[in-house]
Amino acid sequence: MDFAFDARTEELRDRLLTFMDEHVYPAEEVAEEQRAQLASPWDTPAIVGALKAEARKQGLWNLFLPDAEHGAGLTNLQYAPLAEITGRSPHLAPTALNCAAPDTGNMEVLAQFGNDEQKKQWLEPLLAGEIRSAFAMTEPEVASSDATNITTRIERASEGTDEYVITGRKWYISGAMNPDCQIFILMGKTDPEGADPRRQQSMVLVPRDTPGVEVRRAMQVYGYEDHSHGGHAEVVFDRVRVPVSNLIGEEGGGFAIAQARLGPGRIHHCMRLIGMAERAIELMCQRAVARTAFGKPLAQQGVVQEWIADARVAVEQLRLLVLKTAWLMDTVGNKGAHTEIQSIKIATPRTVVGILDQAVQLHGAGGVSQDFPLAELWAAARTLRLADGPDEVHQRSLARRELKKYL
Repeated sequence: MDFAFDARTEELRDRLLTFMDEHVYPAEEVAEEQRAQLASPWDTPAIVGALKAEARKQGLWNLFLPDAEHGAGLTNLQYAPLAEITGRSPHLAPTALNCAAPDTGNMEVLAQFGNDEQKKQWLEPLLAGEIRSAFAMTEPEVASSDATNITTRIERASEGTDEYVITGRKWYISGAMNPDCQIFILMGKTDPEGADPRRQQSMVLVPRDTPGVEVRRAMQVYGYEDHSHGGHAEVVFDRVRVPVSNLIGEEGGGFAIAQARLGPGRIHHCMRLIGMAERAIELMCQRAVARTAFGKPLAQQGVVQEWIADARVAVEQLRLLVLKTAWLMDTVGNKGAHTEIQSIKIATPRTVVGILDQAVQLHGAGGVSQDFPLAELWAAARTLRLADGPDEVHQRSLARRELKKYL
């Protein structure tokens, strides 16, 4: 394993760091000011469009997609340090580079499993950043940590037309509040009584403007509505009709497609989380040297020094594990890296939440306020202990794999 950055990664990394300094960080406050003036909080501030245009101009576009035909053609190992950098401003930078979830996962699904017509109609405008998308999987009525529980029905129309009828209720559907969101990739059951519970599900494309699709409300995350990502919506599908040609892949293939989608998604989240932790450490150090308590700077207080030292050790450990995982995904594939993918998904959000919590503590009242990004970063990191499978599901699966060697 050689984790030294190759020439292309170094060059992209230098350009991205400059882009962050010159464009993204200055835009953070501007975006909030512009959002306050918008007719709807879900509209996109003008500065975001300017950032996207500049990123595309600089060749910092679709870096996440290893498919050279559609994306930058980077390996996971090459993309890891770039995703980490964008994680320092998670509500702006990924969107600016067209590397934001859930669009990234949806583009990967369409690139890998979509047919030519689906790619032309939906993948091409997503790659161009002209539209946004959402992934409709999680449901409020069941424990969605077990995807076989999904109850949304995808049924053939009884009158013999070549259509599916979709009925179900989803929530925490990221991006669905954004008016630019034009397409849902929906997971539901086409064969609810099938003998194999992992062959009951299918995925279909549902245009947002289809009759019967109701984006009902934005779900909050610790009081945040996450306007920058287009919210996390509750969506009702009331006898929604779409052509059978909107099926992605084959009937019964939804579970396998979801697993293919979630592998890269999990490591992308972990990469960005490391960037969030780095920003937290930076803010901690700045605060520690600027504030005095009980006669000396906070930087000289033993407990603060311990927090900063422990945070640095933890981040270095996480980075090495994420890089190893990226290397394995590139060399032996996602299945071969299953243990490591689950390991980083367990360790990274949990550890970064702890670092952010200490950063909040060091900032006192400021840490929980809107004047610093820490509270919102904490909410985002805490959510990632649930997104793409909660800690306990990954722990269960990982433990079974370890125990299998002894049974």
